[in-house]
Amino acid sequence: MQQPAFILVRSQMGENIGGAARAMWNFGLDRMRLVDPRDGWPNPRAVALASGAGRLLDEAGLYETVPDAIADCTHVYATTARVRGLTKPVLTPEQAMAEARAVTEAGGRVGILFGPERAGLENEDVSRAHAIITVPVNPEFFSLNLAQCVLLTAYEWQRQTMDPIEAPEIERATAIEVEALGNHFEQRLDAAGFFFPPTKAPHMKLAVRNMLSRLALTRSDVQTFHGMLRQLTRTVTAPGSSTSGAPDQPPEE
Repeated sequence: MQQPAFILVRSQMGENIGGAARAMWNFGLDRMRLVDPRDGWPNPRAVALASGAGRLLDEAGLYETVPDAIADCTHVYATTARVRGLTKPVLTPEQAMAEARAVTEAGGRVGILFGPERAGLENEDVSRAHAIITVPVNPEFFSLNLAQCVLLTAYEWQRQTMDPIEAPEIERATAIEVEALGNHFEQRLDAAGFFFPPTKAPHMKLAVRNMLSRLALTRSDVQTFHGMLRQLTRTVTAPGSSTSGAPDQPPEE
């Protein structure tokens, strides 16, 4: 599948470019494009922050303007915290990347614009996008670091395109096994005098059964509970201990 191009527009700090590269590579994305970075290119500070994602910086495309950077794209998104009064669809990263996947599956090319750190994309940049991506953050503090914004978008792209994670098979306990465990609980708790007073015993037993049914027990869980109940009620006779379970009394002087 054709992956989207992450286009960093007039980035102001090499460190943020490196952090963005690292965020992209976390999710297997390596198509980075740079539009007129403030401190020039290449930038050693970007390399230092990229960690193991330096290859993205080596292969990043360098462009003078946004139109140059998006020239081969059929669908462009602009990330911004403000709608700017422009009439465009406003999407969350999840919605946008779901749409972007459909575009790429149909043979299209996607570009995603990320603005400079201080003020974000200019209206002229946003006007060239088909849709706006906005992260639903705290309205009183909507400033996201460039690398954070890249990370959120890259994560959603990966989530939309990855195969579902298969959970390991779990051998659930059958109803008859849970029923037997309930009987064991009642037997042991009854012997311990738990169901008191007798008038409340039926309700207490019902509560125990209801609790067990909510636990979604595995066969291993059931076996563990049986072992715990047997061990807790086992009478152990040892030197210096009484079979009744009462504490030893100190010898009389």
